[in-house]
Amino acid sequence: MGHIAEPENVDFIIESPPLSDKERKEISEFIEKLKEKEKSQKAASKRRKEKGRTIRNKR
Repeated sequence: MGHIAEPENVDFIIESPPLSDKERKEISEFIEKLKEKEKSQKAASKRRKEKGRTIRNKR
């Protein structure tokens, strides 16, 4: 998504309806799942890198 510059003397005002408690909870759970997935992917990547270094160092 690109950045939209405001023309001079014009203000863009964005009004969003407030989130319900249910929506807020759903969003929080979604973000937590993304963070857990990202953390596990980083750990797996790190393990692969370490494994690759060990094999190369033994040669």
